[in-house]
Amino acid sequence: MSERDIDQALVVRVQQGDKKAFELLVLKYERRIHRLLSRMVRDPAEVEDIAQEAFIKAYRALPQFRGESAFYTWLYRIAVNTAKNVLMSSGRTVSATPVNDEGEETFNELETHKDASTPESILQGKQVAETVNRAMSELPEELRTAIALREIEGMSYEDIALAMGCPIGTVRSRIFRAREAIAAQLRPLLGTSDKKRW
Repeated sequence: MSERDIDQALVVRVQQGDKKAFELLVLKYERRIHRLLSRMVRDPAEVEDIAQEAFIKAYRALPQFRGESAFYTWLYRIAVNTAKNVLMSSGRTVSATPVNDEGEETFNELETHKDASTPESILQGKQVAETVNRAMSELPEELRTAIALREIEGMSYEDIALAMGCPIGTVRSRIFRAREAIAAQLRPLLGTSDKKRW
């Protein structure tokens, strides 16, 4: 049975009223959707909100899903369109384009980002990655674990709370503190103000 067949079987179960089947689809694609949205939106909290909205829209639209495209292609389009709507409604530019015909994740540079592959930008990207890795390694274990589960594994706050055996408010606090510590090390490199949020 192919991935597409498995997804289609789950979609049919959802259409027949099985909410657990939709939870399985969310678990399967949550990380990919978060990764996709992270390319379009820089604020991780906003990525979380947009992803949640996209999954809600997908759930509501599932009765009309006919399987003419793969489920992920369909979900991807919903997520991209949701992000575009959020960005445009707040007057920001969209930095990613919709899927190709197979639903694969594609990325196009805008006119304002033509110099994104200059030697300087490549070097800065490496420096940023090294700084983030160093900052992560210096975090206390509970902060490092929380931020890694959130940003690298793409887990929800609820799942992190279960995994770490602590209240969700503690998870949010740990992730906030970890982000602040990483941001403090990035600011000198990027020349951003102390008021800049990440």
